[in-house]
Amino acid sequence: MAELTDNRDDEEAAGLRKIIHVDMDAFFASVEQRDQPELRGKPVAVGGSGGRGVVAAASYEARKFGVKSAMPSVTAKRLCPDLIFVKHRFDAYKEASRQIRAIFHHHTPHVEPLSLDEAYLDVTEDLLGIGSATRIANLIRQEIRAKTRLTASAGVSYNKFLAKLASDQNKPDGICVIRPGQGADFVAGLPIRRFHGVGPKAEEKMKRLGIETGADLAAKDIAFLRANFGSFADYLFRAARGIDLRPVRAHRVRKSVGGERTFGEDISSGAQLRDTLENIIEIVWERIETAKARGRTVTLKMKFTDFQTMTRAKSVPHWIEDKAEFAQLGRDLLAEALPLPMPIRLMGLTLSNLDHGNEEERPKDEAQLSLL
Repeated sequence: MAELTDNRDDEEAAGLRKIIHVDMDAFFASVEQRDQPELRGKPVAVGGSGGRGVVAAASYEARKFGVKSAMPSVTAKRLCPDLIFVKHRFDAYKEASRQIRAIFHHHTPHVEPLSLDEAYLDVTEDLLGIGSATRIANLIRQEIRAKTRLTASAGVSYNKFLAKLASDQNKPDGICVIRPGQGADFVAGLPIRRFHGVGPKAEEKMKRLGIETGADLAAKDIAFLRANFGSFADYLFRAARGIDLRPVRAHRVRKSVGGERTFGEDISSGAQLRDTLENIIEIVWERIETAKARGRTVTLKMKFTDFQTMTRAKSVPHWIEDKAEFAQLGRDLLAEALPLPMPIRLMGLTLSNLDHGNEEERPKDEAQLSLL
């Protein structure tokens, strides 16, 4: 689809918000290529290269060969024999993320981080009085490049759902704007897999029902969707029409701190699951430290290929303030669940039963770890 970007200021339609979704391009791998010039232009995977390793992130050069996050390293190496593996450096990723968030807050206090490498911004009233969300998004991308030597893609629209779709439209290092009145038409032309929350199994089911695009989905009434997709139906009905009323939540009482990761391919081996859990532990603990949260309960969540969900939780009588204890509790929960009855498509880890009140919280439906 052609890029929908220009410099007009007609974003200011009455009653509509101005939302930007900023998504860093291949963030972990790009940080490695920035810091190690010899890696630039080459296929790079962040993760372990051994027989039990898992790809945590892949550069765009590697993705051309089909290399994806959560893929076993041996599979990635088979797809791309010249693939270069590097160990993750979460301190470097966190530092870059702090720089990027400072840029966001220079323009608006209404920032909702989704992970280290992406966030929603509400710039309906921006701090610098620029007025145009498109101009602000371009300025942010320019500032990120200047201060971090990394590239970002941005989506601009009047709600969060459309802004997130738009940010992926012209990657890498691109921008897409979906203006008032364009949302439904934009969504109609998308493959159903582009809808947030629609994984491989849901896509397969939808195709069996004759739903392959946003237009096909919009043609189904709510009764049909509820009969076939249960509680997921209301979201699908609204999304197919480009409707999303969720606000950008910069401040909210937090009940838990955590994150989930949906895999491109279902996984089941103990080694893959353990390596993936380690990646999730690193990023979730960073969120815990940022929120200055203390909790007593760690919960492991896994969603199977048939969409059934398993949760396992452990509580302790004291506050969990140490990363080592948090990590060990997560590992223990996974060990108790193995072997799994079938492969899983999602894993999540959460700290709850918290000891604080007025901290930031990301909405549960946005707790995806973006490692791409």
